[in-house]
Amino acid sequence: MPLDKITSVVARGVHVPGSDIDTDRIIPARFMKCVTFDGLGQYLFYDTRHEMDGTLKEHPLNDPRFTGAGIIVAGINFGCGSSREHAPQAIHKAGFKAVIAQSFAEIFFGNCATLGIPCVMATAGDIEVLAEAIEADPSVEITIDVEKCEVRYGDKSFSVTIPDTAREAFLAGTWDPIGELLDGADAVTATASHLPYMGA
Repeated sequence: MPLDKITSVVARGVHVPGSDIDTDRIIPARFMKCVTFDGLGQYLFYDTRHEMDGTLKEHPLNDPRFTGAGIIVAGINFGCGSSREHAPQAIHKAGFKAVIAQSFAEIFFGNCATLGIPCVMATAGDIEVLAEAIEADPSVEITIDVEKCEVRYGDKSFSVTIPDTAREAFLAGTWDPIGELLDGADAVTATASHLPYMGA
């Protein structure tokens, strides 16, 4: 089954402030005891969103104004620390479609890409202005134009960067290598049938 081409992401945003937000903050290790990734979304940023007794703290993701947001806006070195795949999976399962930050940890970026989550990099100044716009109007619609490497909202826009390999994969619909492998299963079987060492 062909993958969807991801040329743009359009959604409301939520600003999660801070630099060096690591994967343990995104999804605490104790929630990684799972057979599948289903349900991880409810534990996204759990310890920064909840007190020890489970009551809610002040946090952008607990603010009803940002319910339904689909784009996370963050600072520098987002997704650093452990390379656990559960962090981008939690973001994905919580309904987020993209992340805008100053920079990303490399493995986190790659794990997001294979889930179809574009992670684009912007300057600190552009992120600050965008965060202010989101705070002033949580309903503001943000467009991440993967093809043009641009973010647009209201009457403003700014350029973003994304590695060419990821950008090209999103635009071509080849962002999930496992999906590509499964799509080529018939060709793999046909090739294997002609290999003498693959016989019974």
